[in-house]
Amino acid sequence: MHKDGQSGKFTSSIGFVLAAVGSAVGMANIWLFPYRVGQYGGGAFLIPYILFVALFSYVGLSGEFALGRLTGTGSLGSLDYVLRQKGKRGGKLLGVIPLLGVLGIAIGYSVVVGWVLRYAAGSLTGSVLAGDAQNFFDSLAVSFGSIPWHFAAVAVTVCILIFGVASGIEKLSKFMMPAFFILFLIIAIRVAFLPGAMEGYLYLLQPDWSYLLNPETWVMAMGQAFFSLSINGAGMLIYGSYMKKEENILRHAGMTAVLDTLAALLAGFAILPAVFAFGIDPTSGPDLMFVTLPQVFQQMPGGRVLSLLFFLSVFFAGITSLMNMLEACGEALTSNFRLSRTAANLLVGAVAFLPGLFLESLQGMGSWMDLITIYISPFGALLVAVCIYFVLGTRAIKEELALGHGRMPGRGFDFTARFYVVLTAAVWVLGIYYGGIG
Repeated sequence: MHKDGQSGKFTSSIGFVLAAVGSAVGMANIWLFPYRVGQYGGGAFLIPYILFVALFSYVGLSGEFALGRLTGTGSLGSLDYVLRQKGKRGGKLLGVIPLLGVLGIAIGYSVVVGWVLRYAAGSLTGSVLAGDAQNFFDSLAVSFGSIPWHFAAVAVTVCILIFGVASGIEKLSKFMMPAFFILFLIIAIRVAFLPGAMEGYLYLLQPDWSYLLNPETWVMAMGQAFFSLSINGAGMLIYGSYMKKEENILRHAGMTAVLDTLAALLAGFAILPAVFAFGIDPTSGPDLMFVTLPQVFQQMPGGRVLSLLFFLSVFFAGITSLMNMLEACGEALTSNFRLSRTAANLLVGAVAFLPGLFLESLQGMGSWMDLITIYISPFGALLVAVCIYFVLGTRAIKEELALGHGRMPGRGFDFTARFYVVLTAAVWVLGIYYGGIG
């Protein structure tokens, strides 16, 4: 278990929530959520999505926060604690699985954040909007095509983490996440005045209730909600270990879910109306952000400024997510191998950067991320969910949740927790069946 002197604690409720939101808000909010809403019934899709977000935050996020705070450490120490309560060993070995999931995501994610940083710099100079958007992206997303930007993304993250929880993670999250919302709000307001923007709002919000009868709508809503909240058995657990005992976990989990959902909707309101205003078909995946939107900005008055604001805000979202992933891995080194915080973060940064050098092509990054997010990361989340609610039991978690809340959750929490474990298993199995659902 970590000592306060090693990593420290979040000093405020808002600091914790913004850090957790920073972990949750990522690329999927921006390039996948708006398209998926339109693809599966518009406003009708939001009904199952919000239901799953509420359920996953209530027992998934809160469970990981609670286990982290209860044990005061990350995945390795937490699963070791759980198994030792039952007289078993091998918890640290099991804890490696969710850590491999977040490290694997960080390896691919750092490549994408490097692309975003290159686009932010290109927006500042005007080079992003000066030529063919597809060619600009194709020249970047190739093998060894983004090394300095990729390195810069990892280096910035590591430098922040070296400063610790309060002076690094919390302080930067307090700046980056409000900046993300403000910048996206500016873009959304500007886009609202474009002729033809209404088609984008209709695509995003006009409900087609028939989609609620399609099981695939519910599957995709479940996957989108699960992955959007960064439930992976490691990242949110480590942030929970830095939470003070008097903090209200259930409230913080709810606020994280609300702000993450608002971020996704705000991204939709900023992107899709602009896309429709210029008659460009919305597409999912990196092409929406790196090819389609630059084409839109090229045609907009003041597009260069809006492009800079957009990619800067996405960079903030990417860095705050990357901080969470690398912190989970760095804490494992400081707690279990007695490395200093600086040495641990430098080592984790190197491990995240070096394999990523061979994944800088769009195909390489995509294949890698599919492997991690379909097979490894959700399995790690399932493993931790089983350990929390079936091995340790709901009683210990509810007692932890009572701290700062004033009273323990009722019997409904026990049923919901077990149902959550079943849904987590479904996320893993259905993700394999569909080839990815989030």
